[in-house]
Amino acid sequence: MVPVRLTGPRLAIREYHHTDGDVDALHALFGDPEVTRHLPFEPHDRETCADQIELYLEEAMAEQRDTYRLAVTRLADAEDPRDATPIGQASLTLGEHGAADLGCVLGREFQGSGHGREVTALLCDLGFGVLGLHRLTARAEAANAAAATVLTGLGFRPEERARQDRLPDGERSGPDHYVLLADAWPGPADRRPAERRPEGEGG
Repeated sequence: MVPVRLTGPRLAIREYHHTDGDVDALHALFGDPEVTRHLPFEPHDRETCADQIELYLEEAMAEQRDTYRLAVTRLADAEDPRDATPIGQASLTLGEHGAADLGCVLGREFQGSGHGREVTALLCDLGFGVLGLHRLTARAEAANAAAATVLTGLGFRPEERARQDRLPDGERSGPDHYVLLADAWPGPADRRPAERRPEGEGG
């Protein structure tokens, strides 16, 4: 396994460690109903989070790795980002024909500060620059307008609506799909500075 280590202006993305600290951090994230309300699962207990990290490490060791579920940390939290406590999760799931689906979720206290944009940009660098992918897709729940703002701000374009359901109050439900092609991604050198804007839990 070649460990993933990505660094941005304020954040770093690394592999998970099967330690009490990383398990506690994942539980703080996935055990929070406010964080998981836009995710496709109910809040997890700590034991489930420990099992999840074990799965993440197994995926990382696969001979042909196709799943990257990674810890997001703040550079300010430790001299070495590998020692910092995770504040969120970044994911990249490879599909066929050079495509992959990406996602991002952050703890509630770290939302709304531009972190989601930075994580998503780092995942684009990983997908297009390191892995040589041609197409990235992401989903944002219809109710999570802030996540859609992050994606469109980085050049993703709406592709299709997975469902057209409407809630009793008239709001739409179900995820929107967004797509970004490699030739539309300027890369880290030409990327516009991160903007401070409201953002949601996922990407």
